[in-house]
Amino acid sequence: MLNIILGGAPGSGKGTISELIMNQYGLQHLSTGDVLRAEIKSGSVLGQEIDAIISKGNLVPDSKMIDLIENYLNNLAPDCKGVIFDGFPRTVEQAKALTELLTAHNMDAVMIDLYAEESVIINRLINRGKTSGRADDNLETIKKRLDVYQTQTKPVCEYFLNLRKYFMVNSNINPTCTFSQIEALLTMMNK
Repeated sequence: MLNIILGGAPGSGKGTISELIMNQYGLQHLSTGDVLRAEIKSGSVLGQEIDAIISKGNLVPDSKMIDLIENYLNNLAPDCKGVIFDGFPRTVEQAKALTELLTAHNMDAVMIDLYAEESVIINRLINRGKTSGRADDNLETIKKRLDVYQTQTKPVCEYFLNLRKYFMVNSNINPTCTFSQIEALLTMMNK
């Protein structure tokens, strides 16, 4: 089973690249951002709490995210070819919990980190905000999200690097070129 933790700062291209990987390799896509946005849209009490956290550029607490992932893994179809974890883990504690959850399910994963320069990221997110209507795609919130990424999420890369399960690809370029790098990496890993 091929499990990929797709890392990278907000705006690095995780959603776009996830689509390409899903189509090529038949993996399931777990976007915690999509799951959280759906909860917000439902108008539930939990959704309102999550909305208050996310709209300020902060991360949802680890315990809520870990429960969400565990529930997802418990409900995988027997013929599942693998999972793309998009937007999780975002903290080292979440990374440790995911490693334990995967081990408990006789699974493993590699982290592929999409690297993009800050100016590229800001430009992408500002442009996305003009068409998507997402409230968090404004300059003030983007800068806050990038700060949170650097302090809380970037250490996840080091965690997987220490496990020898970390790879970085350049996502400053167009998605097709970024995906080509990932294909080459996965081909090399399967040899």
